[in-house]
Amino acid sequence: MYEKFRFLTSGESHGKCLTAIIEGLPSGFEINPDFINQELKRRQGGYGRGDRMKIESDTVEITSGVRFGKTTGAPVTLVIYNKDFENWEKIMSIYKEDENDEKSFTKYRPGHADFAGSIKYNHKDLRNVLERSSARKTAIETAVGTVAKEILENFNIRGYSKILQIGQSQNQDEFHAEIDKAKAEGDTLGGKFVVIYENMPIGLGSYVHWDRMLDGRIAQAVMSIPAIKLVSIGNGEHTCDLKGSEFHDEIFLENGKIVRETNNAGGIEGGMTNGENLQVFATMKPIPTLRKTLRTVDSKDMQETEAHFERSDTCAVEACAVVAEARIACVLLNEILLKYGGDNFEEIMKNFS
Repeated sequence: MYEKFRFLTSGESHGKCLTAIIEGLPSGFEINPDFINQELKRRQGGYGRGDRMKIESDTVEITSGVRFGKTTGAPVTLVIYNKDFENWEKIMSIYKEDENDEKSFTKYRPGHADFAGSIKYNHKDLRNVLERSSARKTAIETAVGTVAKEILENFNIRGYSKILQIGQSQNQDEFHAEIDKAKAEGDTLGGKFVVIYENMPIGLGSYVHWDRMLDGRIAQAVMSIPAIKLVSIGNGEHTCDLKGSEFHDEIFLENGKIVRETNNAGGIEGGMTNGENLQVFATMKPIPTLRKTLRTVDSKDMQETEAHFERSDTCAVEACAVVAEARIACVLLNEILLKYGGDNFEEIMKNFS
């Protein structure tokens, strides 16, 4: 499918920086670095985060595509520098003469990309897999998504998230206690959250081809966030528990306008937005890096052993929800630009109105 809003990211967890290039932004849209930094701070927050967040204080640098606070129509480049790189400069060096085995490891970590990634890319040092598969890359993805969120506000489309479950608890007052208990045990926790986008126009997405259906595109965007194992739209997770007469959102007239009393569809019918709030639920697995011993195999000698441990969070569900907001914003902005397309702010807003 043709993409109007496209981006590529690069960078490693302990590399010099994380970078993104965004292509397809029309000219004339306001971009505020302070808003991006505010969202980056949200991603770093949340109860249960680890020591890495005490080192980093993510801020974005915009190096192209924006002049005097507005997009120019050229590609936009975003950079987030890793403060921890000063401790890893030789370890992550690009130069052959700096090759060393400090921080190298060969013990597969269950739940991570180590095993399959090392075979796929023929890496003997699993550090090469860890560095790019790390959730650290979601920092620059959040920055990209925040650009999308800011542009969506011009269309009165706003998104937010709510944490619904941490571990086995669905009681918000118990979340911190659940996390503290897991941390004391050297364990980790996952959870469940919902992302909601309000004021959705009717007809984003399409029913004519499978790859243009909006629910599928959103599901892919959220499912590919590290540690996400389940994505559902609306009441999709419990669809099979209900009869058709109970699930489907009946349509009524109120003062000549179409209204619904329920939103089990989560704002999407037939692959398209129907004007109701978009509701995307996601479930995050427990973080697979934990102090509690996990059995594994050492790829160096193919002997059973204990998994390699790298500093990690106890729980990052709140951070994951922020990343999901950003990922969904990218999908929605692409659909907005496809539907109301133009090369500049005035043209697009005229088409939208």
